[in-house]
Amino acid sequence: MIYPVAVLIDELRNEDVQNRLNSLKNLQTIALALGEERTRDELIPFLTDTIYDEDEVLLALAEKLGEFVPLVGGPAHAHTLLSPLESLATCEETVVRDKAVQSLKIIAKEHSTSDMEQHFIPLIKRLSSGDWFTSRTSVCSLFSVAYSDLPTQILDDLRSQFGTLCEDDTPMVRRAASGKLGEFATAIHQKSQDINLIKNEIVPLFKALANDDQDSVRLLTVGACVEIAKILSNEDIQEHLAPVLKTLTEDKSWRVRYMVADKIVELQDAIGVELTKAYLVPAFTNLLKDSENEVRAQTSTKLNDFCCNLPQEGRTETIMNEILPIVKDLVNDMNPHVKTALAGVIMNLAPILGQENTIEHLLPLFLIQLKDECPEVRLNIISNLASLNDVIGINQLSQSLLPAIVELSEDTKWRVRLAILEHMPLLAEQLGRKMFDDKLNELCMKWLVDHVFAIRQAATVTVKKLVVTFGMEWAKEAVIPKVLELATDNNYLKRMTMLFCINELCQAFSKTEIEQLLLPTIIKLSEDSVPNVRFNVAKTLGQIDIEAKVMEEKVKPALKTLSEDKDADVVYYANQALESPSKPKVEVKAF
Repeated sequence: MIYPVAVLIDELRNEDVQNRLNSLKNLQTIALALGEERTRDELIPFLTDTIYDEDEVLLALAEKLGEFVPLVGGPAHAHTLLSPLESLATCEETVVRDKAVQSLKIIAKEHSTSDMEQHFIPLIKRLSSGDWFTSRTSVCSLFSVAYSDLPTQILDDLRSQFGTLCEDDTPMVRRAASGKLGEFATAIHQKSQDINLIKNEIVPLFKALANDDQDSVRLLTVGACVEIAKILSNEDIQEHLAPVLKTLTEDKSWRVRYMVADKIVELQDAIGVELTKAYLVPAFTNLLKDSENEVRAQTSTKLNDFCCNLPQEGRTETIMNEILPIVKDLVNDMNPHVKTALAGVIMNLAPILGQENTIEHLLPLFLIQLKDECPEVRLNIISNLASLNDVIGINQLSQSLLPAIVELSEDTKWRVRLAILEHMPLLAEQLGRKMFDDKLNELCMKWLVDHVFAIRQAATVTVKKLVVTFGMEWAKEAVIPKVLELATDNNYLKRMTMLFCINELCQAFSKTEIEQLLLPTIIKLSEDSVPNVRFNVAKTLGQIDIEAKVMEEKVKPALKTLSEDKDADVVYYANQALESPSKPKVEVKAF
């Protein structure tokens, strides 16, 4: 059955926006029903004539048209889709224009050389000379895909048109051109391999845009600088780009400096080792000292990557002499966002600087940050302890940081306590059983009765991981008695925590150990006065993996009793537990 266009028209003209959106979802089905020829002759013209809708509908249409090449007859007829997308590319709403441009770029790749010259290049010319700035901003993204195997005159015209857009009176157009300059430079180089075209035509545009009176234009030239630098030789970079880059790093607008900070590692890769030493190391240190908090914070996030990318020869000296003194000041920065950003990466300097420098210069900074009043700072330091341990060893770690860790384990911010708790299995494995028992075991047991549920829940998982690490004998001595003690606590929440902990431990225990050590306490709690405890008993009994004989003699009778409980929830979970599968076992290491 052929789907009539009239039906589509009625659906798209429906007053309800959602109905029109739903009809667009069926657009491909409709095109298939119409066939390639009717889609080209009827559907596409209709869509072109009715582009007057709500932004959500136009956005959906712009996206769908990018998938339409096979439905109009393949690449030979791809140009028929240009007309509606050209209209969408001039819309006032930015997201619609962006989606239309994205679809145009997809369709451009399907064009043959002759179709590109006959249909796509004229579209670029029309958009470039449009009266509204919207068409001129959209077209900036299309030059790189159009710069292909075309006659020399057309390619010359494309470069000329792009240059005109870079000098447009409207800042939004110059901004769009600035953002696509690097992409266009890459396309030119890939096509012609002529460095002179880049030096003579693209670099002057870059310099002009980098000196634009609008900071929104200037900041986008940083990305263009990265792409252009990948093409030019070191001598050309030093002559043409380095002075402009230096100006950008000292720009009066913090937004431009922020962009330099964000792209500084990419700039490192693009300009090479020698120029990094000469230009980027001073720029990086200046950005770390910037007057704006946002710039210092963004630069701090790049600390580890920037230092790793420095040339290995002389890297340690550069960090110690030029970067670390500023980092020491940032540890006490007045802005919490700066300190938080720094705390997230400073630990990673340890492998770069080595054991001696880490102990002498970095450890004092870590201790300061572990005691910082901002919880996010403490959290970031704790989360990266593993990288520090690999460098300084567990003895130094325990002497220097364990006192601070113990102090943080009682932090008033529960997320800090949670972070310490989650790193406890790793610390336990690194410290060994004796040191863990002496320093941290008591903390883990305290977390089981923390007033925050998330801490109690995480503590049960941690206890299981510790049992897996240290073995069953340790569990019998250090864990089981303290966990089972909670079963007699007056607070029902602690009794429930005990059950949660048993749920985790059962995954690491053998069937015999579950029966001997845990099952009696679980069954005893089936008589608890609180329904929440009783239905958690039912859930626990449904999860444990135990011998069939014990299941029949002890577990099922308890569950059947619970299935007759006066509380509906207890009955539900008891009945569910009678058919619940057992959990997989976890291998317990012998310590």
